[in-house]
Amino acid sequence: MKRSVKIILAIIAVVLVSAAYFGYQIYQSVMGSEQIVGKQEGIPQPMSPTPPVTTGIADWTNWRGENFEGKSTTIGIQTDWSKGLQKIWDVNYLCQDNGTASWAAAVVQGNRLIIPGRDEKNDLVFCINADTGELIWKGSYEAEAGSSHGPGSRATPFINENRVYTFGRSGDLVCWQLEDGKLLWHKNVKDAGGSEPQWGFSTTPLVFENMVIVQGGGKALVIAYDKTTGDLLWKSMEGEAGYAAAITMNIENEVKLLIYHGIGLSCLNPSDGKPLWTAPWPTEYNVNATTPIVSNDIVFHTSGYKMGCEALKVTQSGYTVLWKSNVMEAQHSDPILIDGYIYGYSGESSRNNGQFKCIELLTGKEMWSTNNIGQGTTTFVDGHLICLDIKGNLFLVKPDPTGFKQIGKIKSAIEGVKNPAWTVPVVANGKLYLRYLQKLVCFKLDV
Repeated sequence: MKRSVKIILAIIAVVLVSAAYFGYQIYQSVMGSEQIVGKQEGIPQPMSPTPPVTTGIADWTNWRGENFEGKSTTIGIQTDWSKGLQKIWDVNYLCQDNGTASWAAAVVQGNRLIIPGRDEKNDLVFCINADTGELIWKGSYEAEAGSSHGPGSRATPFINENRVYTFGRSGDLVCWQLEDGKLLWHKNVKDAGGSEPQWGFSTTPLVFENMVIVQGGGKALVIAYDKTTGDLLWKSMEGEAGYAAAITMNIENEVKLLIYHGIGLSCLNPSDGKPLWTAPWPTEYNVNATTPIVSNDIVFHTSGYKMGCEALKVTQSGYTVLWKSNVMEAQHSDPILIDGYIYGYSGESSRNNGQFKCIELLTGKEMWSTNNIGQGTTTFVDGHLICLDIKGNLFLVKPDPTGFKQIGKIKSAIEGVKNPAWTVPVVANGKLYLRYLQKLVCFKLDV
């Protein structure tokens, strides 16, 4: 065989191997099953006696906090991070087996912190003392679950009137008693006609008036249950469930529901689930995972997979598109609106690339863009953005439409990160809570 032919064949072999490798990396990114690494502890015994339930001055009781805006009411935070932040406590038992990844964020009311977990056969729910890290109670139920990105819950719980509502990856909607973890009722959306999306049920329960509302998909795209009894109140629409939480919006002096599902954004009447209008928004994988931003009669929403973003001016009868562009493509990292400007990540959240941007809500104009803080998630508190990148590094950013202003950085705020750290930072009652798979770390954030 001629030398030139051998060289060509060698080059072809290298190309094929490289293509296979990068193809596998893409597959793992999209369909991956994260393996837990690092220290993993057994579940401790709960506190005895159980402490009474308290209420804080800056609680975080549902997804994205008050009004679903990603903004904490904590004030007086530390802005000098040159010596880091004081770690108050940490736990390493939320996921109990190597393939049991769970990404759900914590919610906090006073001394009660609620966060889901997983073992080999069961969905787990932990109630941890928010001040000390001690386990107050643990709930569990058996649930089969797929392996893509782990079988654990993606949905953040919702605390309401001494009850906790959790939603598992396999469609289990469960109501627990906040005080002691007693299971009050348990439903599965598949029993109402729901159908599990490709990466599992992910929508945080929305408690509104007497209802708890989730996306069920299939023949029950949106489902409302009685929050006290679990009885089915209504189901509405058909189609593939999205991965974003339902939120409320005041439209023409009436409260309506916004549902960001697999192929669009829909507005529903909350009393009976009647759809009022739908703005089509089909992505490559039917993944609409970010929470829409509401400002008066304007709704902004964004998705990855080259879909981009748009701003809608809405009424009860319909909407008009104010602008549409690819200026921001947030895969599943929720942007935040501050003083008329949107701050958020754009690009693939499974890789540490893309940009952190500021755009103007009314026009879509890009004010600035930076790749200095990689990809991650963000929360607003006391005039600052706290950004956690997928490698576990923490950044403090001052929102300013005139330019990117990094105030502080803590390298490896979460230690031992091997897979993407996707869980959003939670700030409640002067403390910062960071989750990575089986780990939960609490830092002192207030002065």
